Amino acid sequence: MDMHTVVNGEDVKRGLERVVVGDGRASGVTASDVLAVARGGARIELSGEALTALAASRRIVDALAAEPDPVYGVSTGFGALATRHIGPELRARLQRNIVRSHAAGMGPHVEREVVRALMFLRLKTLCSGHTGVRPEVAQAIADVLNAGITPVVHEYGSLGCSGDLAPLSHCALTLMGEGEAEGPDGTLRPAGDLLAEHGIRPVELREKEGLALLNGTDGMLGMLIMALADLDTLYRSADVTAAMSLEALLGTDKVLAPELHAIRPHPGQAASAANMLAVLAGSGMTGHHQDDAPRVQDAYSVRCAPQVAGAGRDTIAHARLVAERELAAAIDNPVVLPGDTGSGAFGSEGGRVESNGNFHGAPVAYVLDFLAIAVADLGSIAERRTDRLLDKNRSHGLPPFLADDPGVDSGLMIAQYTQAALVSELKRLAVPASADSIPSSAMQEDHVSMGWSAARKLRTSVDNLTRVLAVELYTAARAVELREGLTPAPATRAVVEAARQAGVGGPGPDRHLAPDLAAAEAFVRDGRLLTAVEKITGPLR
Repeated sequence: MDMHTVVNGEDVKRGLERVVVGDGRASGVTASDVLAVARGGARIELSGEALTALAASRRIVDALAAEPDPVYGVSTGFGALATRHIGPELRARLQRNIVRSHAAGMGPHVEREVVRALMFLRLKTLCSGHTGVRPEVAQAIADVLNAGITPVVHEYGSLGCSGDLAPLSHCALTLMGEGEAEGPDGTLRPAGDLLAEHGIRPVELREKEGLALLNGTDGMLGMLIMALADLDTLYRSADVTAAMSLEALLGTDKVLAPELHAIRPHPGQAASAANMLAVLAGSGMTGHHQDDAPRVQDAYSVRCAPQVAGAGRDTIAHARLVAERELAAAIDNPVVLPGDTGSGAFGSEGGRVESNGNFHGAPVAYVLDFLAIAVADLGSIAERRTDRLLDKNRSHGLPPFLADDPGVDSGLMIAQYTQAALVSELKRLAVPASADSIPSSAMQEDHVSMGWSAARKLRTSVDNLTRVLAVELYTAARAVELREGLTPAPATRAVVEAARQAGVGGPGPDRHLAPDLAAAEAFVRDGRLLTAVEKITGPLR
């Protein structure tokens, strides 16, 4: 399926993009499309090509449903109950029942953007022409998304195989007009009432359609795509805060020389070093490591910052490759395959429905866990730099805890406690979910990926990394300002000035720190940190 983003005049007025689902192939979907729908509220349209592909694959399912031989998902039960042949009079009930019974999630509601991402990705696969649903089913998903209706999806219920069954079932339940959903205003209401208000007819499921709505890796993939977008910002931000810490510690920027990183040719490492060097350009503070307290080398947390951040960048690159492959996939079980004859992609004279294992979430689960490890390590090294800035025995002339009147004032002592607690949590979250597997469905589904769990903990890790970097920013900015008589780099000055304008307080007597830390977190999270830097450096890598 080809997908692209277009904009029309009416959507521009409302600040909305419009994503068009295209030519019936599963390829061509971009991460930007997912983000536009999940976070930007982009409107969705199904092209004529997509509707044609849907109708063609549905004809294959209808033809197989009319045959006397049982076909999995069309005229049989599911999972461990797949051995029963279901007669035509019970098949609509079968599809309704699988949605109702599988909508068995528990726990808090997951975020709106997660639900929108998983629904959009399921729609993408439906429109590939490999699932056999009718065009009106796909259109109903688009209509629900466009109406701003968000099904209630719970934290727990997915084992990541067969895909994200329970989360997708809760979304399918809304399409049927059952269960609860949030309206555009965020109010929780009966789904049937919300559909009626927006003129959306509840879907009456037919053969295979209930199963096709449930069987995909869409939740974990959506969360992976959003995490990658967030980490792109955070890793560049980490280069900035690391450079500011190096500067505040009067470290040397010679270790960032391109020729040093060229002899160990990891691309992420080179990019990170180049970013740090760009931030430090014109600094009057670097190179003072031989002044009052001579030291041969800076500590690892300073000197090896590009190596650690660079390894994380390369991990992100691998995860992005996996996400792109999964975006190009049509995940369902069973799938509709075209026939060997006929001029169209799905000729009415051919085609078959086949069981498969493509719903297993291992490829996505592994990289979700890998990213959590990288995030934990980046947070860990940032915390070590913060601690060094606060320790008078290692900060090379800075006051203890950067306090205004040490002993009377505690300075940033407890800010580092908070950062340390966040890093400890990051380390716990780095334990891989995908290393676990619990059999289900009477041992028919005897190995699962736990990819949804990996994705959920990664979201927490990304949030906590933002806070860890905010504390380093807050500390380094104060330390730079306390280095009287030395001139920081223009990029550092720009960051400090922008942070102060954003409500991040500077040096002084003790005060309530939580508001300052919250302001620093927002400054990092919404990209203002990078905006301030890049006005001086140009785009960072």
